[in-house]
Amino acid sequence: MKKLRVGVIYGGRSGEHEVSVTSAASIFKYIDRGRYEPVPIRIEKDGRWTLADRAPAALSASEVIQQARLNVSRPPRAGRDTLLAAYPSDETLITVERRASGDSAEDDGRAVVTGLGLDVVFPVLHGPYGEDGTVQGLLELANVPYVGAGVLASAAGMDKAVMKVLFAARGLPVVAWRGFVRSEWERDRDRIVGDVIALGLPVFVKPANLGSSVGISKVKSDAELIPAIEHALEFDRKVVVEAGVVNAREIECAVLGNDDPTTSVPGEIISAREFYDYEAKYLDEGSRSVIPADLTKEQVAEVQRLSIAAFQSIDGSGLSRVDFLLAGDTGRLYVNEINTMPGFTSISMYSKMWEAGGVSYAELVDRLIQLALSRHAEKQKLRTSAL
Repeated sequence: MKKLRVGVIYGGRSGEHEVSVTSAASIFKYIDRGRYEPVPIRIEKDGRWTLADRAPAALSASEVIQQARLNVSRPPRAGRDTLLAAYPSDETLITVERRASGDSAEDDGRAVVTGLGLDVVFPVLHGPYGEDGTVQGLLELANVPYVGAGVLASAAGMDKAVMKVLFAARGLPVVAWRGFVRSEWERDRDRIVGDVIALGLPVFVKPANLGSSVGISKVKSDAELIPAIEHALEFDRKVVVEAGVVNAREIECAVLGNDDPTTSVPGEIISAREFYDYEAKYLDEGSRSVIPADLTKEQVAEVQRLSIAAFQSIDGSGLSRVDFLLAGDTGRLYVNEINTMPGFTSISMYSKMWEAGGVSYAELVDRLIQLALSRHAEKQKLRTSAL
C-alpha cells in the first residue's frame, strides 16, 4: 500500500510558536512510518513558510522556550520557500527555489517550482494565525484534507468571548464574565471597571484570542485590575474577564471524532503556582497531572457529557481538549474553555488522557489522519454549483 504523504505544518506567527515546534517533533518521532511519510513545513515567526531541511528535534517545551528566551537556539533552519495555492489543483503546496544567474541555460535566475504531492495536512499550530481558522481557511480554498477543526470551530474555539456565548446558548454552565474591545476600554474605562468589579474579586483577565495562558493575570485587588487589562491588551484587541471560582480544581477531558465524538477519561492539573499560567505549564517542574482525575463516577460522566456538548456547540471535528473548573465549595462544574488544537506532545494532557484509555500516541495520530480524510470525502459529495 502506498504511503500517504502528510504535510506537518508547525511553528507559526504567534506566541505559541515554540509549543507548536515541540508538538510537531512528537508527531515526527511517533508517526507510523509504515503508513505515512511526514513532510516538515515550518512557518517562521515572520510568517514565511518553508520546506524544512529536517524535522524538528524532540525537545521538551521548556527546553525550546528557554533556548528562545536566551537567544541561543539553533540558527534558523535552511529550507525552500513553500507556498499554498489557494485554489483546488493537483499541487496545492509547492516549493519555490530561485537559481542564481549564471552562464548556462539551466542557471538563468528563474524560479524552480516543485510540488510536494501531499495527501493530507496536519496543521499542528497553536494560537493566532494557525489555530484560529486562518490556515484552515487556506486549506479549504485549496480543497486539501486536513486534521482538526474547520474554519468556524477553529475561530470560535480561539475567541473566548464567542466561545462562551455559544456555550451559554447550548445551556452549558459557565462562570460569570465580561468582554470588551480596546475602543470600549479607551472610551468608557470607568464603566468597564465597575462592571468587572461587580463580578467580585478575584477575577481572571485574559486576551480573548490567545492560548497557553499567555497574557493572563489573576486580579485580587482593585489596584491590580487596570494594569492587568492593559497587559492583556498588549496581546489582543479584545479582553475577557472571568469571575474566580472558589478553590477551583482544573479538570480536563479529551474529545476525538467528527459527528459522533468520543471522550477520554478526565485528568486533573495540579499547578505549582497560584493558577496554571504559561510558566506553570511549560517551565515549572512542580506542576503535575493526575490521570484519571479523582472524581466520582457521576462527575466523570458529567465531564464527558459536557465535553461532547462543548465540542458540538462550536461544530468541532477531529480533536479538542475541554477544560473545566470544579468549585471546591459547591462542587459545581463549569465549562471554562475548549482548545481545538491542544498541546500535542507525547506528554501533553491530550495524548496522556487517551493513553490512559489504551490509545497510544501513534494510534492517535493515525485516527486523526483518518478522520481528516473521512471528513474531506464527505465534503466532496456537496454541490458547488446551483446550475
